[in-house]
Amino acid sequence: MRQIVLDTETTGIDPAEGHRIIEIGCVEMMERQPTGRNYHVYINPEREVEAEAIAIHGITNEFLVDKPKFAEVADEFFEFINGAELVIHNAAFDVGFMDSEFARMKPVRKTADYCGVVDSLAIARAKHPGQKNNLNALCKRYGVDNSNRELHGALLDAEILADVYLLLTGGQTALSLDAGAENGGGPRGIRRLSSDRPALAVVKPTATENEAHQAFLLALEKKAGETVWSKLEGAE
Repeated sequence: MRQIVLDTETTGIDPAEGHRIIEIGCVEMMERQPTGRNYHVYINPEREVEAEAIAIHGITNEFLVDKPKFAEVADEFFEFINGAELVIHNAAFDVGFMDSEFARMKPVRKTADYCGVVDSLAIARAKHPGQKNNLNALCKRYGVDNSNRELHGALLDAEILADVYLLLTGGQTALSLDAGAENGGGPRGIRRLSSDRPALAVVKPTATENEAHQAFLLALEKKAGETVWSKLEGAE
């Protein structure tokens, strides 16, 4: 299964008001494994970027002046996503902008006619009802590093969302403890210990160590009351 994790940045929040896409970032996955193929482009929107939007993504009008227009990149973008399942956080927003951009061209293309669409925000809300489910909140919940995400950026957000989506939908698929390990290792696998490994040695405390341990517990109980250790030893 080919999936494209996708994110866009825009000049504002509503394509019906003439707002345009200014950045597209895509990460390709095959069978839930990133392939290393990405698509990333900045776009001249042929209009001003709102100050509120710049505060979110940091992409200025001056930066976009010499970038290609959407019509110049539309075919290569379409070829990259065509036939794939798109994974998008708050899919209605990005797909609405994509359809608005494609509607300006001939032939007119509608995203859902060529791609499947999965909304990771809807999945997160169903799995974690009543909780924050924006990308930053999900990164914190699933232990995904987003320390480089000071501002929104389409490619960075797509890369982060790819990790979040894999964890959200299939457990610890995105983690890698040992990239070259056997027995389940690999670029995005989890390393498992071999079943024929030698038994671990059990080292018991000496009489002197036991006495020191008991003395420590007695001193601790004088300050804090009965300890968990005492309860466990009393139950033996």
